[in-house]
Amino acid sequence: MKLLAPLLLLATAAFAEVDPATEPSVLAVAKTMPAVVNINTTGVIRQQVRDPFEDFFRGYYGRFRQPRVIQQQVQSLGTGFIVDASGYIVTNEHVVTRAEELKISVTTNDGKTYEAHYITGEPAADLAFLKIDGVKPFPFISANDLSPNLLGQTVLVLGNPMGYGSSVARGILSAKNRTVEVSGSEFKGLLQTDAAINPGNSGGPVVDLAGKLVGVSSVKMAFTPQGVPTQGLGFAIPGDVVRDKVREFTKTAQRKPEPKPAVVSAAKKFFGLGLQDLTPELRRQFAASDDPGVLIAEVEARSPSERAGMSSGLVIHQIGRYDVDSVRRIEEILEPIGSGSLVDFTVSVVSHVRGQLVRQLHTVTLTAR
Repeated sequence: MKLLAPLLLLATAAFAEVDPATEPSVLAVAKTMPAVVNINTTGVIRQQVRDPFEDFFRGYYGRFRQPRVIQQQVQSLGTGFIVDASGYIVTNEHVVTRAEELKISVTTNDGKTYEAHYITGEPAADLAFLKIDGVKPFPFISANDLSPNLLGQTVLVLGNPMGYGSSVARGILSAKNRTVEVSGSEFKGLLQTDAAINPGNSGGPVVDLAGKLVGVSSVKMAFTPQGVPTQGLGFAIPGDVVRDKVREFTKTAQRKPEPKPAVVSAAKKFFGLGLQDLTPELRRQFAASDDPGVLIAEVEARSPSERAGMSSGLVIHQIGRYDVDSVRRIEEILEPIGSGSLVDFTVSVVSHVRGQLVRQLHTVTLTAR
């Protein structure tokens, strides 16, 4: 017993002297967190709303009265991380979907905000590549410095869950080569972890205690096929997949784009209409029905369409006697027409009547210019 007492005192002293600043997880976070960024995409949806007197104006004036425009800002939040000192960033493709049409803001860990440029992406891998420009080199996590990804090893999930910046979750690498089905698409070879991955973490890095890249978080994959969030399961895209895609994306970024000949659509040429295929998101934003149709995204000033009172936000359902469900189909129908041709466009108009949305079909005859 006398011999044990000094040993116990030494052990107690040793534990008391442990410095949290030297813990492996603390050192790993200090090494990698400066490269983690918050991604904020912002866009504006313009919705056309017509009043109940629309039919009155059409009947007496033979055209649509100019609608009231409602603007709605849409945002999405996610995480990314810098993989190169020059400012290249990896994130999930679903974080920046349709980013070519949106404003992308990136806030680095030191609180500075940059405008980011969407370079390229691949939905099948759920990875995208962005670029920010700065005066000084950026801190980064190398996509070439990969973790061995051993089952049971400690992993750290870095990111901005629920919009809370610079957050860390700790867990283990639970499984490899998982297959997850999301919205009819199958993602194979995923990593599984029990570390918390929440909305906002998407696109952020998963690292080991040495600060090496394990993979990229994806909240998109943390749901069952029935759309129910998984419990205690998070999934990440493996580091070797990320490394290969970064190399591919970098080549794309450095490749000089070849000039493409300008192609003017028939709808734009003859009627001044800029068209867009209807996605589920656009149907919700413009209160469009589930019927086949094509969205009018732009109406050229002083064009036949504008003179007839047509405007962006309307949905085209028919041209002549033909139903339309895509921009391509409209182009096929309009291909044989020439200047001076009369073409009937059947469009739906959304009106507010006694607090309810009412859709009405109207046919407008346009003369090709």
